[in-house]
Amino acid sequence: MSDEPPRKRMVKLPTGGQEGGRGKPARLKTAKQRTPSQQAWLERQVNDPFSAKARALGYRSRAAFKITEIDDRFHIFRPGARVVDLGLAPGGWTQVAVQRGVTHIVGVDLLPVDPLPPAQILQMDFTDPACAPRLIELLGGPPDVVLSDMAPNTVGHRETDHLRIIGLIEAAMAFAVEVLKPGGAFVAKAFQGGGTDRLIAELKQHFEVVKNVKPKASRQDSSEVFLVATGFKGGLPPGALR
Repeated sequence: MSDEPPRKRMVKLPTGGQEGGRGKPARLKTAKQRTPSQQAWLERQVNDPFSAKARALGYRSRAAFKITEIDDRFHIFRPGARVVDLGLAPGGWTQVAVQRGVTHIVGVDLLPVDPLPPAQILQMDFTDPACAPRLIELLGGPPDVVLSDMAPNTVGHRETDHLRIIGLIEAAMAFAVEVLKPGGAFVAKAFQGGGTDRLIAELKQHFEVVKNVKPKASRQDSSEVFLVATGFKGGLPPGALR
């Protein structure tokens, strides 16, 4: 029998003076197989208060606090709502949706995701033409909310990576415009830079309110932002967003 602890286990809130367990920054011994960038990432994870709090509360990722703050402000989750979560791995956003009363939720990711009942999870490429119809079939009807935390695999070329990011957001937007119920909401991770203003302008054609949001749980040194669109106007034909 293994002496290792269970993979996911509720633990007490970290101590050290603050709720998130922030105290003296920890430094990790550099492993021979670890690059400097990997070392920096690991140290940042260990010392990050939101990561510590996520572990303490049983969330699968610190991203749970980003969608929590967005929902506190815009009230996108409600009992009875139907939700689609694009790029759900490891499942933090879906965890929050279920915690807040959503019982009809379906998600998709290229990576395998441990079960999150009552969510139904597809391991599939969202850009596969067969994926969107399958999501709606599993959901049992048009969604009230479409979430997208998708990010492409980077190739290390800044302009190419940015174009791939924009392309995924556009695919998620097109899906949302085609399937959302009137009055519905769309939330997508984006990155500050060329193209974001155009995405916001396009969303304003289809939603009553569009905001560019930087949650507290999003690292300040990151260009990550979230596009939050509410009050879907509806009545749009398939392929309306180009």
